[in-house]
Amino acid sequence: MMQTKLKPFFYLGIFYLLVSLILRIIFIFHPITNADFALFESLKIVAVGLLSDILVFTLASSLLALYFLFLSNSKYRKPYGYIIFGLLMTAFIYTAFVPGNIFRQYGGAFPEVATAFIGLKTLLFGLMLFLPVQRLKIRNILYFITLFLYVVLIIFNAVSEYFFWNEFGVRYNFIAVDYLIYTNEVIGNIMESYPVLPLFSVIFILAAAVTWFIFRRTKDELIELPNFKQKLILLGSFVLLCGMSLVLIPKLNEVKTGNTFAQEIQANGFPKFFNAFTQKELNYFPFYPTLNESVAEQRFLREFKSASLSRIITSPKPELKKNVVLISIESLSADFLAHYGNTQNITPFFDSLATRSLMFTNLYATGNRTVRGLEALTLCIPPTAGESIIKRKNNKNKFTTGSVFKSKGYDVKFLYGGDSYFDNMEDFYKGNGYDIVDRSSFKPEEITFGNIWGVSDEDMARKAIEVMNLEAKSGKPFFNHWMTVSNHRPFTYPDGRIDIPGNAKSREGGVKYTDYSIRKFFKMAKKQDWYKNTVFVIVADHCASSAGKTELPMDKYRIPGMIFSEGFIEPQQFNRLMSQIDVMPTLLGILNFSYRSTFLGQDVFTDDFQPKAYVATYQDLGLVKDNYLTVISPTKKVRQYSLVSQKSGLPEDFRLYFDEIPAKKSVQNLIDDCVAAFQSTSYWLQENKLNK
Repeated sequence: MMQTKLKPFFYLGIFYLLVSLILRIIFIFHPITNADFALFESLKIVAVGLLSDILVFTLASSLLALYFLFLSNSKYRKPYGYIIFGLLMTAFIYTAFVPGNIFRQYGGAFPEVATAFIGLKTLLFGLMLFLPVQRLKIRNILYFITLFLYVVLIIFNAVSEYFFWNEFGVRYNFIAVDYLIYTNEVIGNIMESYPVLPLFSVIFILAAAVTWFIFRRTKDELIELPNFKQKLILLGSFVLLCGMSLVLIPKLNEVKTGNTFAQEIQANGFPKFFNAFTQKELNYFPFYPTLNESVAEQRFLREFKSASLSRIITSPKPELKKNVVLISIESLSADFLAHYGNTQNITPFFDSLATRSLMFTNLYATGNRTVRGLEALTLCIPPTAGESIIKRKNNKNKFTTGSVFKSKGYDVKFLYGGDSYFDNMEDFYKGNGYDIVDRSSFKPEEITFGNIWGVSDEDMARKAIEVMNLEAKSGKPFFNHWMTVSNHRPFTYPDGRIDIPGNAKSREGGVKYTDYSIRKFFKMAKKQDWYKNTVFVIVADHCASSAGKTELPMDKYRIPGMIFSEGFIEPQQFNRLMSQIDVMPTLLGILNFSYRSTFLGQDVFTDDFQPKAYVATYQDLGLVKDNYLTVISPTKKVRQYSLVSQKSGLPEDFRLYFDEIPAKKSVQNLIDDCVAAFQSTSYWLQENKLNK
């Protein structure tokens, strides 16, 4: 009897394992998987993955076990059935009609969800209570729906993981958690990026077919329901199996492989998502290698020739109160520019501007998300474990580039074509003294084109000119930080602007349209009185992709950056290694600003400057220095790579790609430098020492 009751679990489990196996094989041969696997390694990936899938399915099927545990005919007998139905009716009336009920106190959609759930439960119980002849038919329908939900989830998760891999080259991570939180943008992005109707149609048709197959072979389990003893055995078995799964799943995640791709492919997406959700912020000290705190601080601060974090930056020259426009370009990898070897002619304006600017040829982004780039340019500090500071609760009253300009009498604004609540940008920038200009600032007639991410960069360019003209009339200098949006999936933009159609939805089109929009902005700006007294900083927020063979592939962090001011900035190239956090301190140095600073980036033109770069994911933290990449990770792991520039037809300073070769011998002083930088930054943040 109990063996037959396990048939639904058997069929669902086989289906889940088969889908997971197919997904792993797809990942192994996917173009983004830039790694070769030997036969033994492939078998190991599949074997570890299979065991992980079995354990995950065991946990997931516990809900199906509960479903069977609550199946009973005895609960409909008199008087129990009428008592239960009366209680359900009372609960429904309470949730639906009592104004001050406990569910309404939570606000949002919670009361409606509770009312719908209890109402449906009451209706179904009533039908099965008062229509005993139809009870088996109703139970079959509910069983089919339960199986269907399982099958849909399995298929939908596989499709989601495929698209996530296609975008990021990893299983679910904290980005997937963000996608769950920002449903409006994400659903809109999916609707505009993919053929949703055909895709969902295929998913539901396939799910219905699989469900019908399983249902036909297992529906007889509902004719004779398990007795109390059998239910106890079922319950005990699942408690034991789920307990084992909870213990073993984390241990499987610790099984090491030869490279990051193998590690990700053998993993299971559900535990990865859960870990990302529960570990959104990482406390540095329990998880990463550490030094004595005072030793770490002194080691890091010696780069600034200072014994104190707070130090006075003094310029012997008069301060230049020029307007400053900082433009963060969405997802502009260095290899999109002709300067770095691109032959597609998708950045003609950026390339022309670079030849007339101070161009940073060896510049690296700190992370792979927009909020990391904004953090680097605004706070000028190395990235820290977990989410960007922009998305944390303790993100206000920081020492920022905006606070420096504000102390000099500038108007300070953040401009964004989308809804600035996304990624917590509004909360962060308002909490640090910036005024906000975003999509809500536009009149309907000012928007000629928009998608889920916001108004087109072209529309934002016109709004930016309008804002700057008003600021100029006030007689005060202005600092405006503009974050672009158009170079983002679904890569849609108005037709007729560039030679790639707006409905092509191609990355190249998104890049070229952004280039077109920035050209249009400069064309309009050049006609304004404030133009000649303005310095423009153009820098990417991060690269278009961050997937690679190693945790932190160097070529996926290299970004273009330039400072332009007609008649003020002499065209030149700065070819030494530098970080995104160095860009704004360098600009402040060019303007001869004197100020008290807690920035951890440096003016690259000072004698104190040490060439280096910080690169990170939300867990792996890397220091690039002296031709080595040192990476520290949770569980106090340290890895070190020698960086060997690959040969190319480009000048040495523009070579994009590096072979990251595991170091034969650790360079301890670089490991200590890496630990000191990230540990000190984390400590100062924790102690609010980076506040104003």
